[in-house]
Amino acid sequence: MDLIDDEGGPAVGGDNAHAFSVSELSGAVKRALEDGFGRVRVRGEVGRVFAARSGHLYFDLKDDRAVVAAVAWKGQAARLAHRPEEGMEVVVTGRMTTFGSQSKYQIVVDDVRPAGAGALMAQLEARRRKLAADGLFDPARKRAVPFLPRTIGVVTSPGGAVIRDILHRVADRFPRRVLVWPVAVQGRGSAEEVAAAIGGFDAMTGPSRPDVLIVARGGGSIEDLWGFNEEVVVRAAAACNIPLISAVGHETDTTLIDHAADLRAPTPTAAAEAAVPVRAELLAGVRQLDARLIRAGAEAVRGRRQRVRDLARALPRPETLTEGPRQRLDLAAERLPGALRGGTARRRLALERLAGALRPRLLSAGIAAQRTRLGEAGRRLEEGARRAADARRERTKAQGDRAAAALGRAARAARRGFEERAGRLRADALLRGARDARGRLGTAQAAFAAAAGRDHDRRRRAVDRLRALNEALGYRNTLRRGYAVVRGPGGVLTHAGPARAAARLQIEFQDGEMAAVPEDAPARPARRARPKPGPDDQGTLF
Repeated sequence: MDLIDDEGGPAVGGDNAHAFSVSELSGAVKRALEDGFGRVRVRGEVGRVFAARSGHLYFDLKDDRAVVAAVAWKGQAARLAHRPEEGMEVVVTGRMTTFGSQSKYQIVVDDVRPAGAGALMAQLEARRRKLAADGLFDPARKRAVPFLPRTIGVVTSPGGAVIRDILHRVADRFPRRVLVWPVAVQGRGSAEEVAAAIGGFDAMTGPSRPDVLIVARGGGSIEDLWGFNEEVVVRAAAACNIPLISAVGHETDTTLIDHAADLRAPTPTAAAEAAVPVRAELLAGVRQLDARLIRAGAEAVRGRRQRVRDLARALPRPETLTEGPRQRLDLAAERLPGALRGGTARRRLALERLAGALRPRLLSAGIAAQRTRLGEAGRRLEEGARRAADARRERTKAQGDRAAAALGRAARAARRGFEERAGRLRADALLRGARDARGRLGTAQAAFAAAAGRDHDRRRRAVDRLRALNEALGYRNTLRRGYAVVRGPGGVLTHAGPARAAARLQIEFQDGEMAAVPEDAPARPARRARPKPGPDDQGTLF
C-alpha cells in the first residue's frame, strides 16, 4: 500500500515528507486491513475466554506459533450456536479489523463451529490418564488438613496480589506464622521452581517445618497455568509429606496439581480460609461450651439438692432415733454403781488370794534354798576332813589320831557355826521375803486402786455425757419451749380423737402437771338410786 499525501499524490521521502497523525495512520491501517481481508474463516484453538458484563464475548484463537484476538458483540454472541470454551478447536467466521486504541488487530466473529479438541487439551488429557494410572490421584492417599497449624508454607510469586490476599485472610481469621517460598508461577522454568519449593518445604526439620502448604496462583489462560500441569510439579505434590492445598487460578480453572493435592481451593483466599479457622468463632464456641458447662453443673447440683431433700423426708425423727439409746443409757446408769462395787470386790478378793498364796511360797522357797546350800557345805566339809584324816593316818598313826581329834573338834565347831549361820540366814530370808511380798502387795493394791479409779472416772464421764445428751434430746427441753405432754388412760396421746374419747386427761408442763377434762368427753351414766329398805324389809344377801 502506498501512502497518500494531502493533495492526492504519493508522498516522497525526505524532510518534506508528509507527517501523519496517529489517528490518521491508525485509520489508514484499518481501511487497508478491512479492504484486504473482508470476511475470513479461521481455524484454531480457543484460548482465554472472557465474558464482559456488557454481554460482549472476548476470546483468543491460537495455534502453536501465533495468537489472534477475537470478539463477538452482544447481539452476535447471543445468536452463536456454539459458545466457545477454552481448549476447543473451532472454525470461526468473521471480518478482520483493528482496535486502534491498543494498536492490535482482531476478528469480529459472526459464527463459531467446533472442529475437535485442541492439541493442548489432548496433551493434558493424556498426561492426566498417565498420572492417574500411577496412583497419584488416588483419594485414599489424601490426608486431612490440620485444624490449627502453627506454621503455614506458601509457594507463590512474592510480588502478586495472591500473597497479599493470603496474608490478609490469615491475619483476619487466626494469625499464624507464614513462610513464603518465592517462585515464578508462569513461563519457562516455573514448573521446576514450584517442584523445588515443595520439596524444600518437605525437607525442612525442627520448629520451622510447616504444618500445611499452600501452592497458589491467580487466574489466567491455560497457557499461563500450564506450569502446574507439568509432571514434575504433580509428582512433587503427591510425594510431599506435608498436607498440601492447591489454589491455582479461579473457580473454573482446573490443573493437574489440583488432583494430586490433599485439598483443592477454588481461589487463594479460599485456601487461606481452609488452612486456619476463625478465631472469633472458636472463642464464641468456647464461651458457649463454658456456659453450657456452668448450666449443666448448676442443674446437677440442683438435682442432687432435691434428692437430698427427698431422702431427708424419708428419715425418721431425731427423737425416734434416740429413744432406744436413751433407754439403754438409763439401764446402764442404773447397773453401773452395782457393777463398779462388784468389780472392785472381785478384784480385791483375787488380790488377797494372790497375796496369801505368794507369802508361804516365797518363805518355803527361801528356806529350802538355804537348807540346800547348808547341806552342800557340810558334805564338802566332811569329805575334806576324811581326806585329811586318811592322809595323816598314813604318815603316822599318832599324828593321825591327833589330827583326827582336832578335825573332829573343828568339824563340830564348824557344824555349830554353820548351824548358827543357817539359822540367821533362814530368819533373814524370811524377813526379806515378807518385806518383798508386802511391797509387791502394796504396789499391786495401789495399781488396782488407780486402775479402778480411772475406770470409775471414765465411766462417770461417759454417764455424764449420756446424761447431757439425754437432757438435750429429752422431751423436757421441748416443754421449756412452750409445749406440753398430754396423757390419757393408755399413755401419751398424739391425736385429737383419743383425747376427745378420754374421760380425764393428765397434762404435763415445764413446772408441773395438772388434770383436765375435755369439753366433748362422753357423759357418764347416772347412778340409779337404791331403794331404802323398809322397817319390815330385812333385805337380801344377793
